[in-house]
Amino acid sequence: MIPFAIFGIDSSGLNLAVNLLILCLVVLWVALVYWTYADARRRIEDSMLIACATAASLFPFVGTVVYMIVRPPEYLEDVRERDLEMQAAEARLHQLGFHLCPHCDYEVEKDFLRCPSCLRKLKDPCAQCGRPLDPLWKVCPYCEAEVPGQATASRRTRRRRGTADTEDALAEGAAEPTS
Repeated sequence: MIPFAIFGIDSSGLNLAVNLLILCLVVLWVALVYWTYADARRRIEDSMLIACATAASLFPFVGTVVYMIVRPPEYLEDVRERDLEMQAAEARLHQLGFHLCPHCDYEVEKDFLRCPSCLRKLKDPCAQCGRPLDPLWKVCPYCEAEVPGQATASRRTRRRRGTADTEDALAEGAAEPTS
């Protein structure tokens, strides 16, 4: 029986060494395909991109090297952890009263009426107690006084609409007898 020879090698010892080397390369290639799949699952959310990375690694060794070059730099768990840490830090700063000016991002306190950096108006003072009021508030939460800009504006628009309708009706009534 003629021994199976790769590359035409007649020496049995050398043929065994070549066969073992090929076996090691195939095992290494399969291990790299699996490693690429496992690493892509930890770094990429999209299942289609995971499948593409794994398919690219089927090209022996080159696909895995290309994946290592273009893969995302951090794990999904690290991204989520960083986002949670940022949210926790923002919550702590919010509890401490740390606020930023919406115009210039200068640090302001919650009871500032004007930004000390850009001098823009942040809040209006209450007419009775003088405390800062949020622009969306209709009533001062400290002294229960009505905020003049919010409540009266809605009443005025209702009155204006009513008077405008009345004026239009009067104008139409006045126009009919003269025609």
